[in-house]
Amino acid sequence: MALDHDSVIPIASDADVVIARQLARAMAARLELSSTDQTLLATAISEVARNITTYAQRGEVQLSVIHDDGGRRGIRVIALDEGPGIENVELALRDGYSSGTGLGLGLPGARRLVDDFNIETAPGRGTKVTLVIWERNARVA
Repeated sequence: MALDHDSVIPIASDADVVIARQLARAMAARLELSSTDQTLLATAISEVARNITTYAQRGEVQLSVIHDDGGRRGIRVIALDEGPGIENVELALRDGYSSGTGLGLGLPGARRLVDDFNIETAPGRGTKVTLVIWERNARVA
């Protein structure tokens, strides 16, 4: 998988979440992803970035344009923090479960919004959530 460009957005406040959303939307627009996919991407970023501000206080969101072996382009989002980690990932990925005061829709919601979803976490070791949205129609050269 080849990489085109990266942006790293430090996340420590809701204002940073907005910046990450805006940069991702702009990146998706440059790739000519549909407005629906731009919205899905921005919403998924909101979910994972707000988890950073809620549970870890600070972290970062990394945005990258990627290509698969077939030439299809996409945007990869990595939300990374060094917070408390997630004790039970299976439980955290269930709709309605929240270890805080939220509605429990963040991680399961983000997972439904994107094409690829991966989470790496351990209690006391932080969390890394990787999301990918691929373009719907591969370009023919």
